[in-house]
Amino acid sequence: MKVMKNLAVVAALLISAIGMANTETIDLGKKVMAKYEVEKNLVKVNLDPVFVTKGKKIMMNLLNVSKGKVLLKVYDSENRLVFDEAIDGDIVVEKAFNFERAFTDKYTIVVVDKFGTYTKTMEVR
Repeated sequence: MKVMKNLAVVAALLISAIGMANTETIDLGKKVMAKYEVEKNLVKVNLDPVFVTKGKKIMMNLLNVSKGKVLLKVYDSENRLVFDEAIDGDIVVEKAFNFERAFTDKYTIVVVDKFGTYTKTMEVR
């Protein structure tokens, strides 16, 4: 009879240990984190657009992981809209802005996606 009780206790402990191993959370003291949050913190991905300037040209690349709508706008120094484009569903958004034939002015490129608004300024002399 005592062997059966011990066997039942061991089985209960084993089942609870297996159940704990398959949970989706990690208990770090009082703070409980989901496993994917820990993994997300280990790999840092910069989702800001990259602007590369070559002469009077600016190339923009954006990793759009959400595949959501990305708005591209160019304003002059008086806040007049010079260029406007919306791109939806692309995971990589690439655009070249050529200011070689632009009037002398200061232009601002605005990129808006799900994660924020980003700007780059270009002065044409």
